[in-house]
Amino acid sequence: MVKTQITAEPGTSQIIIEREFDAPRDLVFRAYTDPELLVQWMGPRDLTMKIEEFDVRDGGKWRYISTDADGNDYGFHGVFHGTPSPDATVQTFEFEGVPGHVALEKLTLEERDGRTHVRTVSSFQSVEDRDGMVASGMERGVRDSDERLEELLARLQND
Repeated sequence: MVKTQITAEPGTSQIIIEREFDAPRDLVFRAYTDPELLVQWMGPRDLTMKIEEFDVRDGGKWRYISTDADGNDYGFHGVFHGTPSPDATVQTFEFEGVPGHVALEKLTLEERDGRTHVRTVSSFQSVEDRDGMVASGMERGVRDSDERLEELLARLQND
């Protein structure tokens, strides 16, 4: 698996995102949990991301803002549930442009022969909420983020 796979089965309230990265699991986990690395890959290339809060622990809150070339801000926030680890990181996710539509996300990282299989399951409160996220153009952001993450992981391994 090289390309990002996004699965949104009709009639379900979940989105499953999977991709394999050519990097060890601990490095991939670091890219997800180190704010200095996260801003280098999260989100589409044409947006700039600023982290306002990123407390990676059980009950810790996170918030970041993506800004487009015209200066429009797009805020996102959530809370970590349980102690984040490469085995499982669980957090809520809410786009502030559509408040009240919270998803619960579970990220798992599985190392396979020096490569890492990343799987995110996003569970929405309803099929309609899930369909709204799919219709929002999230696929472009996910695919662009994964490409940027692949590039970052390669740079980190070559340094």
